Amino acid sequence: MRFIGTLLAPVVFWIAYALFRSPFARSGKAQHQGVMKLFRYAADHGNRRALSVYGHLLHFRGEGVSNRIQGAIYLQRAADLGDMKAQYQMGRVFEQGFEHYFQPDGVKAKQYYTLAAKQGHMLAQRWLEQSDV
Repeated sequence: MRFIGTLLAPVVFWIAYALFRSPFARSGKAQHQGVMKLFRYAADHGNRRALSVYGHLLHFRGEGVSNRIQGAIYLQRAADLGDMKAQYQMGRVFEQGFEHYFQPDGVKAKQYYTLAAKQGHMLAQRWLEQSDV
């Protein structure tokens, strides 16, 4: 069953992404929650893009500390799978720290910024240039 979920995850992600970008998700709270469940399904089945998008939505737009911590966990999984945007965001998380779960860690921050910069992330490249000065 897990194998089927992994195969379906990219399709579910693209459906969720299309719905999220459409007026449908903004038409009501129930619709938004349904789209978020689709993102979570795809993320929980290992889809890198879903991990990144869902993690970003939870961490930067989520309500409550537990949602924001969970979002950073999803972002870290996406970053470790090679998602450039998630790598940059994890650099920010480790640079600043977040609550008790993500302590400020300059070494980890630089590691994630470097990974993102190598893939062409402009803000990560700028951060690395400024930190070397």
